[in-house]
Amino acid sequence: MLPTLGRDDPIPVPPVLDKKEYTIPSDDAQINAPLSYDEPVVTRRELWSYCCFSLTLFQALSTAAGYDPVRGQGSSCLGVGASGKCVLPWGGGTKAVNSVVLIANGASFAIITIILTTISPAADYGSFGRWLLLGVTLISLGAQFSAMSLTRPGRWGASMAMYMTIFTTYGVTLALYTAIFPRLARHTRFSRDLRERYNRGEIPAEVYEEGESLERTRISNTITAMACVGGIVMLLLDLSLLLPLQGHADVNNYVIVMAAGYWVLTGTWWFIYQQPRPGPKLPKGERYIAIGWKRIWLALKQYKKLPYTFTYLFAYFLLADDVCIANMPSGHVQALSTTSTLVYICQNDRLNFSLLENTYLGITQLSTSFASQIVSWYAQRYWKIGPKKIFIVASIVATLVPLWGMMGIWTDKFGFHNVWEFWMYAVVFGFFQALYYSYSQTIMAELSPPGFDYMFFGLFGLSNRASSIIGPNVIQAIIDRTGNTWDGFSFLFGLCVAANLIIWLAVDVPKGRHDALRWAAGQRGTADGIYTRTGEKNEASVEGSGKS
Repeated sequence: MLPTLGRDDPIPVPPVLDKKEYTIPSDDAQINAPLSYDEPVVTRRELWSYCCFSLTLFQALSTAAGYDPVRGQGSSCLGVGASGKCVLPWGGGTKAVNSVVLIANGASFAIITIILTTISPAADYGSFGRWLLLGVTLISLGAQFSAMSLTRPGRWGASMAMYMTIFTTYGVTLALYTAIFPRLARHTRFSRDLRERYNRGEIPAEVYEEGESLERTRISNTITAMACVGGIVMLLLDLSLLLPLQGHADVNNYVIVMAAGYWVLTGTWWFIYQQPRPGPKLPKGERYIAIGWKRIWLALKQYKKLPYTFTYLFAYFLLADDVCIANMPSGHVQALSTTSTLVYICQNDRLNFSLLENTYLGITQLSTSFASQIVSWYAQRYWKIGPKKIFIVASIVATLVPLWGMMGIWTDKFGFHNVWEFWMYAVVFGFFQALYYSYSQTIMAELSPPGFDYMFFGLFGLSNRASSIIGPNVIQAIIDRTGNTWDGFSFLFGLCVAANLIIWLAVDVPKGRHDALRWAAGQRGTADGIYTRTGEKNEASVEGSGKS
């Protein structure tokens, strides 16, 4: 069973705790609950609608529009006897299709960087975040529905623009959407009751911290589990078009439009049932377009006050190349990592999987991902395991994937050379990749200063996107130099070992959580206000809001 949303479970009494994960530093005793009693309690349907919220036609059109440089202009990149190379007219000369795709990705990443560092931090003020998410979602949906017009190879230029729009708006939507869940977790009935018991002195600070952390995990796990269910549904819906229309010129267009329709069906409810949760008013003299960079610059100047938050962001940037996954708004859970891409290339290099076989692999991977969320949730509650330990286990298992691929450099007996290995990859990696995703964002929620969720989750999303652009280029250079696809796994293995060591040795989640609370209090009282054990608002640090 999924973790119950809107539950009324009894508040935990002092259990056998994971002491390392929930130890409260003595000098932070008054900073425990960045929560406003004036904000509405999260309702069951609000939380369900949030969880329900839970491409690339451009490259296909470019390949159809290009020609084989070996056979000359007018030839087809897809024809019998094609050399495998494909170029497009570009700036008076030609450029390979894959290079054009990389250019589009690079330009899209630049736009995402500007948005997530300029506009995303401004979403912490007023109701701007609510309307920003709606606006970006509508733009992304409009671009996907417009795919119906991209039916001729000659329109590859328009397809490139459409691809960049979808890529950009999707990345921004994901960051904005994920930034909402820490605040929801602070305002559920469970968290509110837990707070009241803590304020009355009925439970110690450690139990309060553990309960609030479990609430964040519960929502994060449910988001990921529902994304897996949605992904399976979308795969089956894709088959309902791809099989009967196999060979139809516009079938890819139909699939993209259907995915957009699925997003409308599942995502609309959040904008209907979302309760107003405005942040503080924009400071006098500030503008939405400028305050983002000012806040980020201030945080960077004060990085010593948030050492574990920034260390985690750096390590996540390194690790995202190996195992990072994205929660697709349409319901897919699609691997976007360099390692996953490299495994897929190895699969195509040695084997010829049919459409149905690839679909079965996808369903297997999503099914094990769904199961992992249920298993981890109940294991965490029963054994009181902290989120960092589960995240480390998931990332270590994910690091074994490039290690396994490295073996393929020296032998053909294993190392992604056989059919059974790809089925094993779907089962094992499917189980642990979902754990990686849900617990990576749970840890980010722990380390983000309350009231600055959009700003720090914007940086979190930026780390993810940066790795998805830089990693493939590095791997491509390695493969071009050596001529062996499997050599790329060596670089990824070293990268992921380094990232795991950084997180394991240099990221202290309890201390980072309290550093974030203290920093937020120093900026503006965590936006919601700091409460002492008596439940009274502590304004002592709010007067210094905005000061370094």
